[in-house]
Amino acid sequence: MYQVLYRKWRPQVFADVAGQPQVTTTLRNELMAGRIAHAYLFTGSRGTGKTTCAKILAKAVNCLHPVDGDPCGQCEICRGIDSGAVMDIVEIDAASNNGVENIRELREEAAFTPTTAKYRVYIIDEVHMLTVGAFNALLKTLEEPPAHVLFILATTEVHKLPATILSRCQRFDFHRIAPEDIAARLQYVAEHENATLEEQAGLLIARLSDGALRDALSLLDQCLGHSREVTVQVVNETAGLAGRDHLFAITEAIMNRDSASALDVVDRLYRDSKDMARLCEELIGHFRGMMLIKTMKDATALLAMTPEEQERLSKQALAAPLPLILHGLTVLQASLDRMGRGGNRRVEMEMTLIRLCAPELEDSTAALVRRIEALERQLRSGVPAPQPQEAPKEPAAPAPVLEETPPAPEKPAPRQEAPVPQEPRKAPSKAAVSMEEIQANAKRLEEWPEILQILRGYSQSIAAAFHGSSAYVSGSYVLIDAPQELAFELLRKSSQRDKMRDAIRQVTGQVYKLGPYKPTEEKKAEDQDPLALLTQEARQAGIEVIEKE
Repeated sequence: MYQVLYRKWRPQVFADVAGQPQVTTTLRNELMAGRIAHAYLFTGSRGTGKTTCAKILAKAVNCLHPVDGDPCGQCEICRGIDSGAVMDIVEIDAASNNGVENIRELREEAAFTPTTAKYRVYIIDEVHMLTVGAFNALLKTLEEPPAHVLFILATTEVHKLPATILSRCQRFDFHRIAPEDIAARLQYVAEHENATLEEQAGLLIARLSDGALRDALSLLDQCLGHSREVTVQVVNETAGLAGRDHLFAITEAIMNRDSASALDVVDRLYRDSKDMARLCEELIGHFRGMMLIKTMKDATALLAMTPEEQERLSKQALAAPLPLILHGLTVLQASLDRMGRGGNRRVEMEMTLIRLCAPELEDSTAALVRRIEALERQLRSGVPAPQPQEAPKEPAAPAPVLEETPPAPEKPAPRQEAPVPQEPRKAPSKAAVSMEEIQANAKRLEEWPEILQILRGYSQSIAAAFHGSSAYVSGSYVLIDAPQELAFELLRKSSQRDKMRDAIRQVTGQVYKLGPYKPTEEKKAEDQDPLALLTQEARQAGIEVIEKE
């Protein structure tokens, strides 16, 4: 009979266990030193290797010829445990054997010496399912078991275990396995199964499995049933990831406050027999991905999707304000909870989408924050620029703007040694006038300290270069006044300039061109004022400054 991959490729030694070095290294060292505890507790999420390590440990303590703490796999004890012929290794499912009578039978059996092996090993899986009476019955035996008995408890919900049980076991926490480790194991299995697994396909399976190697092997097994050459497309079709355009369409309707379009999509999905609770779960995952992209520098490792979908989601996330995303998650989570309690799921889904498209219909905190943020964004983009001030008598030559600014006027010819008749002053060129007007219309950017705070999350070195700087807004330009020339050197690099523009966009909601601000004589005198410098540093540190006239 065909054996599924997660059973066929179950690790037989500690070295084959993927992603749990904190457990396997300690167990091997204890076995080599002969320091075997009487009770072990393995805890962690599903598919991370708890039962596998329990079986390896049961073989290792009874193996006739152990190799560096690992079972040899060749002696009669190892072969008997693998085949189930050794009766001294007992596996108990506490989900179905959780009563006091079951534990009493276990206590009676534990009193007898092993028939074949050195230790009688009890592996109790999902031990948190035992009743209170069963825990009390197990407690005394677990505290002082016979010398030939070894208990291995495994659970996914360690918080449900009594403290009296926890204190009597050596506890080992199994972590979620990293996608890279899962992908490497999948590649190893695929090679030995005479199949081809693309690198990106392996990483996609690893992310879909959420840190569980067993789930990843099961999904690989399904993919191999589809094709012996596993590509990203095969994974998408097998896992049902293809055809997620409806999520982008609904999200776009929410962003545009177009409830009619969102309801049309729901109606089409309902006629195609789409479960509304499943649709709600998918939308929650979609909004979660937008939230991660919006708040993290690189969320690739946390998103289980193809690179094309991730790029599409990134564009949608960057165009959506963070309050809208958080409000959507709050409303969708509450809607999913109500669907689980009964009622018409389609009506609940439609009501939810209408509330998301029209946040003014509800008075929740998330909806109010979303509405306030929208008003602030409108104010930032709708305030008219101040009237241009009178230019100084002798304006300074405009400095070159870092990007997309009008060209500076040509430098005057060098002064000749011989006296020459002075020519009348020429009218400033159109480009120079434009630059003067841009600087004359400049208004201080009050959100600059917040922008620098976001910039620190990108790069500490860039943020340090802009320490003590200020910025001004004029039309479509943000003019930066930095005391260090290093700041402008960094901005000349396209990658650093993009980070600065992205930070400005996150705070102001607009995309600006960047340029240097060349202060006038009055501005220079103001900057030299110690009180003005102290006020500026306080604002950049996030301290509120109240100026009194």
